[in-house]
Amino acid sequence: MSSKTPQRRHITPHPDGGWQVRAPGAGRASVRTSTQAEAAGRGRTILQNLGGGELTVHGRDGRIRDSDTVPPGNDPFPPRDTK
Repeated sequence: MSSKTPQRRHITPHPDGGWQVRAPGAGRASVRTSTQAEAAGRGRTILQNLGGGELTVHGRDGRIRDSDTVPPGNDPFPPRDTK
């Protein structure tokens, strides 16, 4: 996808339990998993396939716990995260 706006995905608690990967403004989750770590991994894979973007991980209270820039999946020399 060659959009000028960066792709974003959020890892949030699912109302029925577990964790979900959602695009901002989406009506429903892309993926639902049982653990936060599994949801973050799936979110990174989705962003790599879309050409990179920002992954934001929220805690159970809804507050942001972490964010990560995901490089494109085919980049042989990705930039390092300086955090």
